[in-house]
Amino acid sequence: MNYIGSKLRLLNFLETSIKKIVGDDLCTLCDVFAGTGTVGVHFKKLGYKVISNDLQYYSYVMNRHFIVNNNLLEYKGLENDLPDLLKSSIESKSKVVCDYLNNLPLIFGFIYENYASGGTINQEHTRLYFSDENAKICDTIRIKLNEWKTTNKLTDNEFYYLLACLIDSTDKKANTASVYGAFLKSIKKSAADKIIITPLEVIDNNQDNMVYNKDSNLLVSQINCDILYLDPPYNNRVYGDNYHILETIAKYDNPPIKGKTGNRAQKTPSSYSKKSEVKRAFTELIKNCNSKYIFLSYNNEGLLSMDEIKDIMSTKGEYGVFTKAYQRYKSDKDENRNHKDIQTFEYLHYVICK
Repeated sequence: MNYIGSKLRLLNFLETSIKKIVGDDLCTLCDVFAGTGTVGVHFKKLGYKVISNDLQYYSYVMNRHFIVNNNLLEYKGLENDLPDLLKSSIESKSKVVCDYLNNLPLIFGFIYENYASGGTINQEHTRLYFSDENAKICDTIRIKLNEWKTTNKLTDNEFYYLLACLIDSTDKKANTASVYGAFLKSIKKSAADKIIITPLEVIDNNQDNMVYNKDSNLLVSQINCDILYLDPPYNNRVYGDNYHILETIAKYDNPPIKGKTGNRAQKTPSSYSKKSEVKRAFTELIKNCNSKYIFLSYNNEGLLSMDEIKDIMSTKGEYGVFTKAYQRYKSDKDENRNHKDIQTFEYLHYVICK
């Protein structure tokens, strides 16, 4: 997923820096602003116990699969509906279910009626986030997953796995430049291709990993961990706006929407995206956390200054920082934000807690 602030290119920097402070012993890492889970998945693969959290529900869905699921899924509750499951190996069962979902007769639903040209042509705003066919595919599969879940034909692990597969596959066919703050005027080549959901990787690290969907500032006072990893919003971008359609696919709650983009009408911007609130929120978070080490990813264009971060984190113990230069996130150039520099600097602030 093309995600704002993704740490995919910085994983080696994060791993190397954290190990310089913590050492090589496997322990518990808590990622409380998890996004799509790039950091949590990386450390899960290394064998750490991972606790993941994000306030956005689509993020919870993705991490509910990638972080929690350790075992291949059996789908015993679907064996009457899908007889092929009985003769399939456990390695191929998820593909059998995905193939079935890919071949359902298409129906109209909320995504088609609000985010495809065919469904919105007579509305105030004609939207082109998906082709008509792909919008109906998304609706059809999402409705089927709800049906299976409410009739207890799927376990929680199976439901979140299949929903993560749908979100991942649908996002790849979205008719956007990068995020969902706007759609393109005509269907691009990749968005014209049919959505086909495919099985996602299952990572087994033999740990009792956990995922939450809570306010990070509340969660940190309720859990204990060795490493608290923080990657909050840096600036005034609102993740709820930029990924509102993924949130709606995840919840499928038929929300009130508004405007040309069809954004969800009810939203609560993060305090970390507000200059007037970020210092108070970060101070509260650091004060209330329970961990041996704290690591904060933040770049040189964030709302908090280096001095503010140092002052706040130093109240918890011995402070330090690592620095890494990297190329600016693609959408910063695409959206004409007039940045002069092609590079930005990632800072990994840390505290060895008292």
